[in-house]
Amino acid sequence: MSCGTAPHSFSKTMNQLDSQYDVIVIGAGPAGTTAAALIAEYGHKTLILDRSPFPRFHVGESLIPETYWSLERLGLIEQLKQSAFPKKYSVQFVTEMGKESRPFYFDEYKAHESSQTWQVWRDDFDQMMLDNAVRQGATARTDAQVLDVNFDADVATDIKVRLGEGDSKTDQTIDCRVVVDATGQSAFLASRLGLKSTDPHLKKGTVWSYFENAHRDPDPRDEGATIILQTEGKQSWFWYIPLPGNVTSIGCTGDMNYMFQAGESAEQIFDRELSRCPGMIRRLEGATRCRDYFTTKDFSYRSSKAAGNGWVLIGDAFGFIDPVYSTGVFLALKSGEFAADAIHEAFETSDFSEGVLGSWQDKYVHGIDLFKKLVYAFYTPGFSFGSFLKEHPQYRSNLVDLLIGDVFKLNVGDIFTAMQDVLPME
Repeated sequence: MSCGTAPHSFSKTMNQLDSQYDVIVIGAGPAGTTAAALIAEYGHKTLILDRSPFPRFHVGESLIPETYWSLERLGLIEQLKQSAFPKKYSVQFVTEMGKESRPFYFDEYKAHESSQTWQVWRDDFDQMMLDNAVRQGATARTDAQVLDVNFDADVATDIKVRLGEGDSKTDQTIDCRVVVDATGQSAFLASRLGLKSTDPHLKKGTVWSYFENAHRDPDPRDEGATIILQTEGKQSWFWYIPLPGNVTSIGCTGDMNYMFQAGESAEQIFDRELSRCPGMIRRLEGATRCRDYFTTKDFSYRSSKAAGNGWVLIGDAFGFIDPVYSTGVFLALKSGEFAADAIHEAFETSDFSEGVLGSWQDKYVHGIDLFKKLVYAFYTPGFSFGSFLKEHPQYRSNLVDLLIGDVFKLNVGDIFTAMQDVLPME
C-alpha cells in the first residue's frame, strides 16, 4: 500500500570531494540545510554530507507559523505559496469525551501572512530545502557516511567520511574550520562526547500511519488544521495532520510503558488507542490506511551544550522535545539560522571558540524551555487549557504566542507563573 507524492531524483556528485572546506554540515535535514544555505550565502565554502539518498520519508509534517521568518530569509515563501501543501490556519484540541475546542486561529492574534502556514510532505519539503542550499553555493553529497570527527586536543579539525555506494565506496579525510552536527536524533557528536541527557518526565512512544479519505472539516479555513485529540483517561493522544492528495497523517503518543505492551503489534496498539478516542473514530469513518504502521521512541533529551571549539550542534542533534505542538521543524530552522550567524561571526573574527560558536545557546534554550513547560502542562492529569483560560483569560494571547512559536518574544513565558502547580520539579 502506498500514498503520497511520486518519487523524484536528486543527482549526487560522484567525484572525490575537495580536501578542505570552511564548514562541513553533517545531515541534510531542515536544520542542516538551513545552516548550510545561510553559511554558503555568507560566502563560506560549505559541504553537506548525508548518508541517505533523497527523497526520503520523514515524519513531522506540520509547520507552526513562526517558521515563516526563517523560510522568508531562505527565500522559500513564494515556492511554498505555489505548492500543493494544505494551508494551516489554526490548531484545535479535542477532549477525551470528544468535545472540540474552538480553533486557535493564528491570524486573530497576529494580522500578518505568517499566521497561515502549511502541512507538508517532508520528502518534498526536505528536498526543497536541500536544493535551496545547493543554489546558495553549498556542495551536497547524499551518499556520504561520516565515520568520525577528529580533534586536536579539544578542537574539531576534520572529518572522516565514506563516499559512494557498493563496491565504489572510498574513504576520505576532509579538513574544515567548523563541523556542524545536524544528524537528527542519532545525535552523532553529542552521543560520542557524552553530552546527552534524557528528560525523565517525557519518555514517550508513538505509533502512526497515513490514511486516505479521513474526514476533513468543509470550511477551507479549517480543513488544513492540526487537531490534537485526547483519549479516555488522557493516557495517550492522537495527532491529525491533513496532507496533499487527501491523505492524513495520524499518530498516537503515550508513555512508553503504557503504549508498548508485550505481544502487541503496532496495528494492535493503534487500534486499542483508537477505540478510546471518540473524536478520532469519527474522523476515520470510511477512511483507508495507505501506508504501513510506524513506531518510534519520542524520548525528549538535550545536550549540555550546543557548541565547542570548532563544532556546533543544531536541531535534534542538540535536543528533542515531545511532538505534541509540532515544534520540530521550527526549532530545526531557528537553530540552523542562529548557528549560521554565529559561524559567520567566527570567520569574521577568526575566533572559532565555544564562546563564539555557541553565543546563541542561552536564547535558544530559553525558547525550548517554554515549549517544554507547555508540554508538561499538556500531560498533567486533570489539567485543561480550556479551564485554565476561563480562570486566567489574561493569558490567552500568551498561549497563542506559544502555539505559533513566538517563544523569543518578551514576557511570553509569564503564563507559567499561573501554572506552577502543574509543572514538575526539575
